[in-house]
Amino acid sequence: MRNIIVTEMKQVPLEEQRIEVVERKGLGHPDTICDSIMNEVSVKLSQEYIAKFGTILHHNIDKSLLAAGEVETRFGGGIVKKPMKLIFGDRATFEANGISIPVEEIAVQTAKNWFRENLRFVDPDVHVSYQIEIQPGSSALTDIFRRGGRVLEANDTSAAVGWAPMTETEKTVLTTEKYLNSEGFKKRFPESGEDIKVMGLRRDDELELIISMAFVDRFIEDERDYFEKKAMILEEIRKFVEGNSGFEKIQIQLNTLDAPGRGLDGIYLTVLGTSADGADSGQVGRGNRVNGLISLNRPQCSEAAAGKNPVSHVGKIYNLLTHEIAKDIYANIPGVREVYVWMLSKIGRPIDQPIVAAVQIIPDSSESFDKIRKEAERLVDYRLEDIEEFCMELACGKISVC
Repeated sequence: MRNIIVTEMKQVPLEEQRIEVVERKGLGHPDTICDSIMNEVSVKLSQEYIAKFGTILHHNIDKSLLAAGEVETRFGGGIVKKPMKLIFGDRATFEANGISIPVEEIAVQTAKNWFRENLRFVDPDVHVSYQIEIQPGSSALTDIFRRGGRVLEANDTSAAVGWAPMTETEKTVLTTEKYLNSEGFKKRFPESGEDIKVMGLRRDDELELIISMAFVDRFIEDERDYFEKKAMILEEIRKFVEGNSGFEKIQIQLNTLDAPGRGLDGIYLTVLGTSADGADSGQVGRGNRVNGLISLNRPQCSEAAAGKNPVSHVGKIYNLLTHEIAKDIYANIPGVREVYVWMLSKIGRPIDQPIVAAVQIIPDSSESFDKIRKEAERLVDYRLEDIEEFCMELACGKISVC
């Protein structure tokens, strides 16, 4: 029997609270770059291990730094004076059964492919240098994989929490960034870089969005051209948000540090569309949570999921699974207004047997809570029983981590 506890939560749902703050760091933000690439390295390593050994071997590629380069921005197109540096860490299996795994080559090639596919103006062979600091894993953690079994033992004592549903503020912040980094938007506004951050503040039924967007200098002729194009983009954002949300009042600001009359010093220009080209560094774990947002009103998991192995590291598995279970409960059990799911692992215990799986539900009083509790217990038990399939979805990169 699994230790599943479902309780009624006496709390005002976040949607009805007076203040809400939500942030999303977009595709080209240095922190998001690190999370995205390191998780993709884990996916590629998992595929390599399965191809050669029929199973996923020990690895955790969840330590990384993207050190900013140096550029000179200019109207009409600047220059890169020093490339960004991407440092890969932590641990992986380099050899098993006398067979070598090209961990370093996989890591670098994966990063280069990600840059090519996601950042239009970054040449990964020219604008980025690479430093590999991935080492073999410890004997104790590596032995978890040698023990085998249908499900592996947890390689850490760790807690995670997920919730559902998203509020209107959360959905608006998320969809706004995705729209601004969509292929269609970039075709219409090529001067818009991929490094976009959306900060949302809701006061009752009024929403304020503060957006930071890196402009690409090759598309900007002079200061006047910058502010004209900025005004056009701001109006496009306003139309999108007003057409896709239902707030009583919406206020949107873009690049609030801009100061007309100061030339290059008073506007947000980049050479490559990301502040990492010459201003801002990034790290794994400093960006979005696994549902793509930083929701300051919500409980947070301290683990960085990106890059951790998908079959024994509960910092990844539970981090994502709690959100998936919360969404399942909200979508499939009548009478649930808001739900929070917590899981706590113990190192060495099978991952399908957490010390506790706790569910907190705010009901709407339309259903018996006893009925809600039994359905939630059944659903949690089902998802834990099916955890092997969930881990393989993580291994294949089918579930986003940022």
